[in-house]
Amino acid sequence: MNEIFLSPYNPLSTEQTIYKLWEDSGFFNPDVCIEKGLTAVDADYFSIVLPPPNVTGTLHMGSAYMLALEDIMVRYNRMLGKKTLWIPGTDHAAIATQSKVEKIIQKAEGVNRHDLGREAFLGRVEKFAQESHDTIVDQMKKMGCSLDWSREAFTLDEKRNLAVRTVFKKMYDDGIIYRGHRIVNWDPKGQTTISDDEIVYQEEKTKLYYLTYGPFTIATARPETKFGDKYVVMHPDDTRYTQYSHGEQISLEWISGPITATIIKDESIDMEFGTGVMTITPWHSVVDFEMAERHNLDKEQIIDKYGKLLPIAGEFAGMKIADARKGILEKLKSKGLLTKEEDYVHNIATAERTGGIIEPQIMNQWFIHVNKEFPYPHDNMPHVQKGEMVTLKKLMLSVVENNDIEIIPDRFEKVYTHWIGNLRDWCISRQIWYGHQIPVWYKGDEIYCDVTPPTEPGWEQDADTLDTWFSSGLWSFSTLGWPNTGNSVKGKTGPENDFANYHPTTVLETGYDIIFFWVARMILMSTYTVGQVPFQHVYLHGLVRDTQGRKISKSLGNNIDPVDMIEKYGADAVRMALVIGTGPGNDSKMSEDKLKAYKHFANKIWNITRFVLSNTDNSPLQKQEVPLTDTDQTLLAEFKTLIADIKQDMDTYRFYLAGEKLYGYIWHRFADVIIEESKAKLPDPATAVSTQYMLRYILEKSLVLLHTFMPFIT
Repeated sequence: MNEIFLSPYNPLSTEQTIYKLWEDSGFFNPDVCIEKGLTAVDADYFSIVLPPPNVTGTLHMGSAYMLALEDIMVRYNRMLGKKTLWIPGTDHAAIATQSKVEKIIQKAEGVNRHDLGREAFLGRVEKFAQESHDTIVDQMKKMGCSLDWSREAFTLDEKRNLAVRTVFKKMYDDGIIYRGHRIVNWDPKGQTTISDDEIVYQEEKTKLYYLTYGPFTIATARPETKFGDKYVVMHPDDTRYTQYSHGEQISLEWISGPITATIIKDESIDMEFGTGVMTITPWHSVVDFEMAERHNLDKEQIIDKYGKLLPIAGEFAGMKIADARKGILEKLKSKGLLTKEEDYVHNIATAERTGGIIEPQIMNQWFIHVNKEFPYPHDNMPHVQKGEMVTLKKLMLSVVENNDIEIIPDRFEKVYTHWIGNLRDWCISRQIWYGHQIPVWYKGDEIYCDVTPPTEPGWEQDADTLDTWFSSGLWSFSTLGWPNTGNSVKGKTGPENDFANYHPTTVLETGYDIIFFWVARMILMSTYTVGQVPFQHVYLHGLVRDTQGRKISKSLGNNIDPVDMIEKYGADAVRMALVIGTGPGNDSKMSEDKLKAYKHFANKIWNITRFVLSNTDNSPLQKQEVPLTDTDQTLLAEFKTLIADIKQDMDTYRFYLAGEKLYGYIWHRFADVIIEESKAKLPDPATAVSTQYMLRYILEKSLVLLHTFMPFIT
């Protein structure tokens, strides 16, 4: 028996050594597996790109869950003999990373990015991103991730930058990218637009104020935005207001004096809210903006980009909203316009990175037009014909509706289609320095857009950068060599042939919370740019929560650091604790008790192996040399049925069930029953050889089956 088993199992003493052996072997690289004859050149492929972690710090338990699931898929398919590629990478996470570095230099040096200047500041950001990247890579290796590190990518490296500029140019030429005045999420504190994904909704207890607006009573939680309200809106079917007609004008006294207001009838009005009547502020509300667009109404700005009131607010001009509210209410009351107030609870939108309260603004920004029709340029999409007039929204819907992409669990298909159906044009410009600078240059009224800068002097590049989701939306094909794929050949090895060999990728595994922000955008970018779906399957995992069902976070004091847990219980135990008991799309609960349980399971495997090896050292390993007893034949048949059952679970993405069945069999069937009963049969010459073969066979195959879940100990 191997001397290693003479001591108790200690994952800390073995895991890093084993990972180094894997790396040195080169077998994470499918080209090496083909070269060494472990994989056939014409074998089926399995490919997956790692959802790139943000270079803003370290991985959390949710990240560890993602890594465990993906490594299970990758190891399983590699062991089946498929050409298996798992591409690693990290995301520059523009706003998050810039915000973090700004806070660091402000705290340490008392300066901001403008004090440093763009070039010097970006140098600081890049240094921070590199250090964070190195930490994240080390954590991935500690988790046992069998990623092909030779193909590692970064959303802001030169290859990805070329892909970004190429797609931007293509969309610009097709009229799909445009610059225009539309309403956006504006963060007054961070001084940039942000995506819906970067908004955190916080519950606020405030007052609902009832104001007299001519013959109407309107309810609002934000009286400070009402200075420019000159449209009063009601539902056309509201019987309380049938005497008023659409477009009718009325005169009334308002905050700063008499005004003329216009009646608007719109079916979007909720007749049950307040009095069923509302005024609108199109410049500072997405809903109001869309209503104004439908009826071609004027839009007037009340609040500037710093969150201060403009001259339209009269004596309150220049004041911040919070400071002005009290005075505005006193003025309304003195004019007899404030009739009632009551307690009110609602959600306010705040910026995730700065904590600033989002103030919707109409701004001149860059957008992707999701409803613009264009002739489809590709001929390899199964349900869209070349030359057919399509929109990006139609492409995004068709691939799911026609089952070109399977979403697991399928309940998220309805969520996806509902969200895409209501999709608005996507604002892609950000007023920050870190990121892909927009490839557009200006000279007076002239505009130049291309993959490369203009060579003539006098051109100035747009100072804005692109939304992080733009570059990560290209991830499935930019990591496989696009746009330099002209000579990519299916069946030939080497990264230069990756696009032909591995796209569409087999599966995207990610959290259900970014199905809209990333999954949908990857589908948009891939179907538009390369005429293929980006992946054949989407596996959505849930959030990792604590034992009380709360989201794990440092602020709640319930954070469980995966690296700390690996050092305490071993990576195998962490992986099993994360995966078993949680199906796709469901949140999971994590505790140290669960981790301890799988640490005990690792010890059990160690002891089982020690027992079997010590009793089968000299046993024949070929079945034809062994006359099996009826009992052992039955046990092996039972075990082979389990193998088939587990394979079916693995093929249908039921990893939690496969792991649970393995755990139950190895501990409660193999260890508690079969091994215990074998202790009486091993000394008997009539049954010893058969029992030895049976034990050795079940042990070795169990370790193979379990390897995807617990790669180190196996």
